[in-house]
Amino acid sequence: MDYQENTQRNDKMLSRTSGVLVIDKPVGMTSHDVVQVVRRGTGIRRAGHTGTLDPRASGVLVVLIGPAVRLSEYLSTSEKRYQAVMKFGMTTSTYDTEGAITSEGGAFDFEFEDLEKALSKFVGEVEQIPPVFSALKIDGRRAYEMARAGEEVEMEPRMITVHSLELLEWEPPEAVIDIHCSSGTYIRSLAHDLGEEMGSGATLINLRRTKNGRFTLRDAVSLRKLEEAFSNGDWYRYLIPAAEALADWYTVELEHDQIDEVRHGHRVAAIEAMQAGTWARAISQEGELVALVEYIEEDQEWQPRKVFMM
Repeated sequence: MDYQENTQRNDKMLSRTSGVLVIDKPVGMTSHDVVQVVRRGTGIRRAGHTGTLDPRASGVLVVLIGPAVRLSEYLSTSEKRYQAVMKFGMTTSTYDTEGAITSEGGAFDFEFEDLEKALSKFVGEVEQIPPVFSALKIDGRRAYEMARAGEEVEMEPRMITVHSLELLEWEPPEAVIDIHCSSGTYIRSLAHDLGEEMGSGATLINLRRTKNGRFTLRDAVSLRKLEEAFSNGDWYRYLIPAAEALADWYTVELEHDQIDEVRHGHRVAAIEAMQAGTWARAISQEGELVALVEYIEEDQEWQPRKVFMM
């Protein structure tokens, strides 16, 4: 096999590589920086993450590569879990340590139980105002760009869901809190609002994402180890099959003849009745993700909606 044939063969193999890399993002890098490292290391340009982590935050960052990037819309809305360290008695313009200090020396003469009681008020469906220094767009412009330019920025409140808040430690002036919440929750805003509730002010000083959807820190590989694997050429051992990203979905296992049907957009019969509009992952007997399918109740069939195995 000559050089050109070998190159074409490698390019074809890379184009078919699909899956998930769960990375423990270090502090100091943007989520985009990590994706760029993955693109260079794998040689696959088609890659993207499923939920931004601020540069000062660390923890679980889910990166999809190859055809698996088409799963992003289903994973980016996944629930998240964080461990946050908040400092009371101080506020900043950005609600974290990146911004200018706006107040300092606020009283925090409250007990563990007082803080726990205050936290309970933020559990459930709550209205939250995002930080002014955020990447949200207002009339096509990033809010943080407007704020840095000295413009007055009015952020619209939005509904979020906080499933649980657990106070792990309280050593004044700092508290460590475990947070289980919906996608789109700003932990910086939560710190700010909690500080307002306690009458002392508060600022987020450390944030670590411990879970994103079904993936936790146990599934994550450090960026250093992943870069070593890129150099050694054995990074595939960290690649999680695309189907595993939707392991909590209902599963339709296809027979070999059904795979061709689904690949060409044809329906396949459902083994059991489901609720109308139910979506499922259709996988091969080898566990490869073939397609995402929707249950058509009147015909008791699965309709392919997004095909991955071509």
